[in-house]
Amino acid sequence: MGARAASATDLGMRHHGLVTQQNDGLGVLADRIWCRLHLDRLAGGRQGGYVIREDMLDHPDTVRSFRWIRWLLVAETVVGAAAVVIAVLLMHAGQTVPWAVWFRATVVLLITLTLYVFAWRAQVGYYWAYQRMRLFSRIFPIVTLVVAAVPGLYPFWMVLEQIVFSVLMVGIGDVLTSDHMRATFPKPVRR
Repeated sequence: MGARAASATDLGMRHHGLVTQQNDGLGVLADRIWCRLHLDRLAGGRQGGYVIREDMLDHPDTVRSFRWIRWLLVAETVVGAAAVVIAVLLMHAGQTVPWAVWFRATVVLLITLTLYVFAWRAQVGYYWAYQRMRLFSRIFPIVTLVVAAVPGLYPFWMVLEQIVFSVLMVGIGDVLTSDHMRATFPKPVRR
C-alpha cells in the first residue's frame, strides 16, 4: 500500500464522487448540503479534505467492512430504541423511571446518529470520519461500562442494555482496526 492518498483539493474536487452506494436521491442531496456547508472541514479540521484512494473504497474487503458497520449501527439503533420503549412502558405501568434512564437512552440514540454520519463520510473516503469512528468505538464502551458499574444508578435492564451497546461498539472498533481497514485509511502525511 505504498501509494499515497490524496486530499480533495489535490484532486481538484470536494471528494472523489462516490456519494453513497446509491448515486442518486437522498444521498446526493445530503452530500451536496454537507459539502456546501463545508462540514467536512469543520468536523475534520486540517484533515477535513483528506480522502483515500478511490480504488480502496471499491475493494471487496472495504465494502464488506462498511456493510458490517452498517448492520452493527442498525443493531445499536434497535438497542437504543428498545431502551426508550421499555422506559415508556414502565412509566405507563405506573413505575418511576429515573432521569438517568431517560438521559442514557437519549444519549445512546444521539451517539448512534453521529456514528451513522461518521460511517457515511468514511464510506465516501474521508479519513477524519474513519478516525472519529475508531476513537468513539474505543472510548464509548469503556465509559459505558464504567457508568453501568455505578451501583443503583440504573435498573438492571438498563445495565444489560449498556453491556449490549458496549459489545456492539467493540464490534465496530474491531472492524475498523482490521489490517485491511488500517491499510485502506493510511494516516495523512504532515505537510
